[in-house]
Amino acid sequence: MKTAVMGAGAVGCYYGGMLARAGREVVLVGRPQHVEAIRRDGLLMDTQTFREHVAIGTHLDAGGVEGAQLVLCCVKSTDTANAAAEMAPHLAPDAIVLSLQNGYDNAARLQELLGREVHPAVVYVATEMAGPGHLKHHGRGELVIGPFARSAEVVAEFAVAGVPVEISDKVAGALWAKLIINCVYNGLSAITQMPYGRIVEGEGVPAMMEDIVAECLAVAQADGVEVPGDVRAAVAGISRSMATQISSTAHDVARGRKSEIDHINGYVLRRGEALGIATPVNRAVHALVRLLEGRTASAGG
Repeated sequence: MKTAVMGAGAVGCYYGGMLARAGREVVLVGRPQHVEAIRRDGLLMDTQTFREHVAIGTHLDAGGVEGAQLVLCCVKSTDTANAAAEMAPHLAPDAIVLSLQNGYDNAARLQELLGREVHPAVVYVATEMAGPGHLKHHGRGELVIGPFARSAEVVAEFAVAGVPVEISDKVAGALWAKLIINCVYNGLSAITQMPYGRIVEGEGVPAMMEDIVAECLAVAQADGVEVPGDVRAAVAGISRSMATQISSTAHDVARGRKSEIDHINGYVLRRGEALGIATPVNRAVHALVRLLEGRTASAGG
């Protein structure tokens, strides 16, 4: 099964790299700085269990998805619409399209824009691009997908690469659970420029994290979504399993880029407003990150 990764950032390079390392045909569609480095040296995968250069195909535009049987959309939520428009002419009619993105509604957005089935995947991995063509893996790596006609093929393909994929009929709840984790950590990491393990040590921060979780759960419940498992335990566990991780939102803010905060805390804020649920702490986190985006953008200009 040929795989194309649309958006070869930290998430895309991890899953594409794992498949390529297992001998699968993979094409990464990414930015020139990463593509050039990967073409020259291979993808440097610096993981918790191995460090090696992995040979992998690359492409600078969406033409790279041509002929792929599995397409992993890993672009930022802010780039979903553009990615759909660019991919559309190149997608094979029988390609499986998965959304491996932050936020809750990217698969639905892609499906509407492409006019074809797109399946959400809940992503549990801590990674970053430490330099051009250099992937740094901090922990985990599993995926959760829903049951669909060819979901077993996806599980089997990733199994070859040592990537666990769970099929669950509660993906909506799992997406909300992941969204809650992002709401807790991404914005706080962006505001403080600290890793998760240090954030939780701050005075008053655990109580603030609890407020974020409570607001998110209230919105999910009002939206008719049952969030599975012990969300509070999962949130607490992230500070241990991903202690050294700095969020992608933090990297975006530090580099003067627009972050995904509108699709994380901003999504909860909008759904809360629509459903009559107050979300003051999520509102504060969202507003502060947007202020920081404006500051770095002004400084860069």
